[in-house]
Amino acid sequence: MFFVLFRGYCMNNFPDWLDPVPYMAQVEQAQRRDVLAALATTQPTIAEFATLLSPAATDELEALAQRAKQLTRGHFGNTIQLYAPLYLSNYCTGGCSYCGFSSDRKQPRHKLTEAQLQTEMSALRQMHIEEILLLTGERTPQANFDFLHSSVKAAAAHFPKVTVEAFGMTEDEYRVLNDAGCTGITLYQETYDPVLYEECHRWGEKRDFAYRIAAPDRAFRAGLRTVGIGALLGLGNPIAESISLYQHAIHLMKTHWQGGISLSFPRLRPESGGFTSPHPADEKRLAQIIFAFRICFPNVPLVLSTREAAAFRDGMAGIGINKMSVASRTTVGGYENGRAEDEGQFEIDDGRDVETFCSMLRQQHLEPVFKNWDAVFR
Repeated sequence: MFFVLFRGYCMNNFPDWLDPVPYMAQVEQAQRRDVLAALATTQPTIAEFATLLSPAATDELEALAQRAKQLTRGHFGNTIQLYAPLYLSNYCTGGCSYCGFSSDRKQPRHKLTEAQLQTEMSALRQMHIEEILLLTGERTPQANFDFLHSSVKAAAAHFPKVTVEAFGMTEDEYRVLNDAGCTGITLYQETYDPVLYEECHRWGEKRDFAYRIAAPDRAFRAGLRTVGIGALLGLGNPIAESISLYQHAIHLMKTHWQGGISLSFPRLRPESGGFTSPHPADEKRLAQIIFAFRICFPNVPLVLSTREAAAFRDGMAGIGINKMSVASRTTVGGYENGRAEDEGQFEIDDGRDVETFCSMLRQQHLEPVFKNWDAVFR
């Protein structure tokens, strides 16, 4: 039934490039010989990608890991790019059923003053962080576009690379952020299943699936250089979501070839509303998805956050993943004031500090990279 509804929605309202349905049968029907052929292909397509997501490929996970490692090291060397999120506000008008910032959650609301923002940035600089991701909830009177714009300008004065993960914006708004020193955005579609999307986004601007999915196109047209996309694994069928994410990535790469994309693989984490994952993806499934993306997108940055456990992150570093967050706080004022994690957007799993995390990387002969972008390029 989902696939019938999906096709109906796409034909009437949504992009013609978004349709995982034709490839789901291929996932189920793939045999070991198909997996080995996909691994040997030098220019894999979505057909090979679907094969690499199959149950047959699960039995060849070590072969996928070795191929992913070879490609990761070949394109990114023995390096792991590091960044940190900085939460500006947890005010939100959205009704996302899976989020700790949803407007019906009973938690204290905060936003950073100008002085507090400077204090938070100082704390991050003392940790040697050079790339920050500024986050807010959905657009509110307390934390609107002007607030985000002024925060970007302040951050761009101190960090060579500043990106934003916030509400979807107009092309003109993205252009203003670009002029203020923002280099890119991260914007997860959360789920590419339009029926499930409507169920999970109960009210607010984010409820508009079509507007949300077109936001990366608007950002690129506005001149932003990078866009990070992803699906929130656990909401929908992880295989269908991965195929849809592949299709979204291909669309952006073909349409906005002057810019660059990155792909993230966030999984649902416990949050204050007690949302339960309807389609949980375990670590083995997540690893397979990451390996498949690396094999099919050898030169695209793949990102893994502190949502995941330390042992899993250690194992994935340099084997598919080449960019990671470190020492993250999901609370407003979390770096300097140490607000309780139950005020955060979700619970992190890997709470190691920068020194401990970098020591782990070096023990694996990986080099942590804090800066690969200079402010002059803005």
